[in-house]
Amino acid sequence: QVQLVESGGGLVQPGGSLRLSCAASGFTVSNYGMSWYRQAPGKERKFVAFMSVTGGSTNYADSVKGRFTISVDNAKNTVYLQMNSLNAEDTAVYYCYRPSGGYWGQGNQVTVSS
Repeated sequence: QVQLVESGGGLVQPGGSLRLSCAASGFTVSNYGMSWYRQAPGKERKFVAFMSVTGGSTNYADSVKGRFTISVDNAKNTVYLQMNSLNAEDTAVYYCYRPSGGYWGQGNQVTVSS
């Protein structure tokens, strides 16, 4: 059974950093491309970042390029999203997503506020 369990969200001040984790079970993350999406209040869910199978390539939404980094720890079977230089526009519920099969995590709230 495929499961994606996110953690690491919370409240952070503008300019701060957070790292989101997505612990996978039921499959090996290195065998699949993995993504992060986010959904701000009253808005559609939007793409944030993608890492290809084996981590060979990544791509990012323009709004987070240069500030966010997607990575994977194969030993822990976990995908991460390192978020730096956060601002209020980054406030959203963040979701881990496996495109193959369409599996979503439960979502994790990130709030950027002073």
